[in-house]
Amino acid sequence: MGGVLKQRGRSSRALFPVANLVVLILVAFISLRTGPVEITYREMLEAVTGHGALRGATESGPTEVKIEMTRTVLWNIRLPRTLLAVLVGAALALAGCGMQGLFRNPLADPSLIGISAGAAAGAVTVIVLGDSRIGYLLPGLGAFSVPLAAFSGGIAASALVYSFSRYGGRTRVAAMLLTGIAVNAIAAAGIGLMIFLSDAEELREFTFWSLGSLAGATWKSVGLLLPFTLIPMAFFPSFARVLNAFLLGEAEAYHLGIDTQVAQRRLILLSATMVGATVAVCGIIGFVGLIVPHLVRLATGPDHRYTLPASALLGALILLLADLLSRTVAAPSELPIG
Repeated sequence: MGGVLKQRGRSSRALFPVANLVVLILVAFISLRTGPVEITYREMLEAVTGHGALRGATESGPTEVKIEMTRTVLWNIRLPRTLLAVLVGAALALAGCGMQGLFRNPLADPSLIGISAGAAAGAVTVIVLGDSRIGYLLPGLGAFSVPLAAFSGGIAASALVYSFSRYGGRTRVAAMLLTGIAVNAIAAAGIGLMIFLSDAEELREFTFWSLGSLAGATWKSVGLLLPFTLIPMAFFPSFARVLNAFLLGEAEAYHLGIDTQVAQRRLILLSATMVGATVAVCGIIGFVGLIVPHLVRLATGPDHRYTLPASALLGALILLLADLLSRTVAAPSELPIG
């Protein structure tokens, strides 16, 4: 009986990510065809293969124009937005799963080590002071100044949390939790100061940035985000055994032969890189890193060999669904995805 139950458990763990992947592909197709310009699946196929353009050359002019418009909307607007939603959702959920395993805290998420608050502080500082006081430090960056400041602020806050929680050459998980709360509070105070100094236009710009959005998705933004998400994602599965050991406790993991200090440093670096990049490109998007690992553990159990890849897939699916709803529920207006 025990062997049968164990086999069923393994099959359910394997089935869950497969089901997520299938649903993710279906939702991606729905996302590509849904919007102000309705695109049928046949038109999508024609736009991808190019056969429709050849047929349009022999038919009436409007057919060719419509196919060209379909191709433009599909390739330049919807496809980069869909890919960006998948990347951001997977990165946030994977980082959240890693943080919850590292801290052994079900309420942990990437913002716990100051990434989101630090990114917001960097962004609002450039928005409020960029033109008049620190613009000479960011010459020629233009639209990249806010994303760069956000990414730098997130990485700097994570570095502060890690360095201030070290004592006697070691970093304790409990100390990181307390230091993260302190750094978040300091960053929130800095954000409040910048908001106090801002005018109406600057306040409006920061408010919309902090709500998070995928509306500005382009191939350039996807290309910028790609290395900062795919490379850390490739390393995360190798930490499954480490995170499983951390579930027993930091001291127990050390006695099992794991260098806990190196593992902590690498996990925080990978998480900070992924989340800092996503915040820089899309603004602050919460909830995904906190709730997705919980949903995955309900289906697969606590084994990080299964929870890490399943979290990435479910995070991508949830954010893609959220983006689809944000574009359609109040059409023709668009709700901020955060």
